[in-house]
Amino acid sequence: MIDSTGYTYAHEHLHIDLSGFKGDIDCRLDQYALICDEMRTLMNLGVRNIIEMTNRYMGRNPQFMQDLMRDTGINVVACTGYYQHDFYPEHVATRSVKALAQEMIDEIEKGIEGSELKAGIIAEIGSSKGTITDLEKKVFNAAAIAHHETGRPLSTHTSFSTMGLEQLALLSGFGVDLSRVVIGHCDLKDNLDDILRMIDLGAYVQFDTIGKNNYYPDAKRIDMLHALRDRGLLHRVMLSMDITRRSHLKANGGNGYSYLLTTFVPLLRQSGFSQADVDVMLRDNPSQFFQ
Repeated sequence: MIDSTGYTYAHEHLHIDLSGFKGDIDCRLDQYALICDEMRTLMNLGVRNIIEMTNRYMGRNPQFMQDLMRDTGINVVACTGYYQHDFYPEHVATRSVKALAQEMIDEIEKGIEGSELKAGIIAEIGSSKGTITDLEKKVFNAAAIAHHETGRPLSTHTSFSTMGLEQLALLSGFGVDLSRVVIGHCDLKDNLDDILRMIDLGAYVQFDTIGKNNYYPDAKRIDMLHALRDRGLLHRVMLSMDITRRSHLKANGGNGYSYLLTTFVPLLRQSGFSQADVDVMLRDNPSQFFQ
């Protein structure tokens, strides 16, 4: 499933459409030619895998992903699941946990929306800011069942770096081995204490909003990564950018997907990180986790 010879972006979107919910066409990421160009650039920079986190009812497009793989050579790992309470379709409330789990299992074992593309990960299973709603707990339960049935790993969405520990408590209660869980968006606030506890519980963590300096500056992300490196914990960290908008693309004036490698990694190296440290986070950890 993963090409372990190259780097992996652990939390990205290649086709996503939240424009209806947000009332902003910028939130419809679908510009195929521009995204193809960026994927070719990533391939030239040593990236081989994109973990694509757009799940059901977020504008997921399996044909778009298959075309990208064909036209650029990038390996795209698709996901299955439900995002976060505010984005749930009505049937999440009415269907049983077992039925929701079966939907995920079918997308892993049979394919997504009648396509040949099968989901390789259960993601991005989300919680709200400062709380996990009852419906979100229901989705986490269904995701845990799908995980037990298929063995596929779980990747989560935390709103503004909140509720990561609570997500792990929930999944642990459902019998999930936390070494098969990665907590997303851990890099949107001063969050080191919680990150250390998550890793101590056995989970992976993602610094996956790199470049979104309007939320939290990259300089602080680097400070937290140094704190983890000093403790010998980089073997539990993965990196990505969580690109979701047209304006994030380079041709549209944004950082583009390559920013992680062309700007952030050089900043890491200048601050004292070795190339081996970078390789652990971008190659070795994803290769182990997403196997």
